[in-house]
Amino acid sequence: FDGGCRPNPGPIEAAVVLRGAVHVHDDLGHGSNSDAEWLALICALRLVRGLGLCQVTLLGDAAEIILCANLALRTGKARSGHAAQFLDLAAGVPGLRIRWIKRAQNLAGIALAARHPR
Repeated sequence: FDGGCRPNPGPIEAAVVLRGAVHVHDDLGHGSNSDAEWLALICALRLVRGLGLCQVTLLGDAAEIILCANLALRTGKARSGHAAQFLDLAAGVPGLRIRWIKRAQNLAGIALAARHPR
């Protein structure tokens, strides 16, 4: 998963790559890059739940969001509105894990970047 906005703050877009398919969401409102990363994680969870998957590992490159999401999973407590929404969705995904990967390895980030050639 990956999220971003251009400019920052600005319109939010997110991408999730699941089983090789790219899912782009660009109707997520306005906010910061942090909001965009949370919303990308939430979009990923919605896709996972919609397919009834469990034992899933979600990969993203936003270290701060991943740290906060893992803290919320461990403690069951949300520090923000996005984290509360995340926790509600995560409750329906047994065995959920969230891991950090390098930006260059993030297929969702690569898909978002391809939408904005320089």
